[in-house]
Amino acid sequence: MKRLLAIAIAAMFVFAFGCASKDYVKQEIDPLVDRISKLENKCNALDSKVDALGKKVDDCCKKADEAVNKAEAAAKRAEDAAKRAEAAAEKAGKAFELQQKK
Repeated sequence: MKRLLAIAIAAMFVFAFGCASKDYVKQEIDPLVDRISKLENKCNALDSKVDALGKKVDDCCKKADEAVNKAEAAAKRAEDAAKRAEAAAEKAGKAFELQQKK
């Protein structure tokens, strides 16, 4: 009998405190849903900013690569011009020597 009474009291405690109602759960969850929505909006805004910055970085890298290529081409032209100038100086030196021997 005591066992039955103990089981009945335990069952009463379980059913007395029972599960939360749908309204209570909704009331507790709604503020969290609002906060999560705000965070999602902020994340989306940040994602678009990151994408825009990524495009700008890509454009800058392309421009830098183009500038490097132009600088290398200019250096090559300058090197070629220096070689031609050196050859011309040698010719002028030889012509001067021939002029001096006459």
